[in-house]
Amino acid sequence: MHIITQGGGAPLDELLPVSGSVFVARLNGREMTDETATFLHFGDVLRFPEYFGWNWNAFYDCLRDLQWLSTDRHIIIIESTESVLSEDHDARERLFAALWRAGHRRSYTKRPEGVTLGGLSVVLSCDTESASELAEHLGEIARASR
Repeated sequence: MHIITQGGGAPLDELLPVSGSVFVARLNGREMTDETATFLHFGDVLRFPEYFGWNWNAFYDCLRDLQWLSTDRHIIIIESTESVLSEDHDARERLFAALWRAGHRRSYTKRPEGVTLGGLSVVLSCDTESASELAEHLGEIARASR
């Protein structure tokens, strides 16, 4: 997972690969006000299959799979991350944990010819004031997942 701030560093579009073999999903954190809206937004943008179960386990399973997108690499960009599930701490925790676990699980693929990096990257774009708190929160999730 990567955190970028608006106006800080290179523009987001310059960080994205130009290859057509990468699926880039851009999501707006302001549209993720509750669990249902979050599942709907991810489902629409990532084209979740009809069998999506509308719960956090099913959400994680879909992030782990993404086979229906028929690309080897996927980038999920969440803009205005500070707004995501801002009124529901438990759901926000579950979302970030699912994103971290899926990204960590798909960060490399072992193959006989070697290791391929970057199956799934998650980029969280937020305002400057929220970046350090978000980084600390993600660090807690990473430590708890070990």
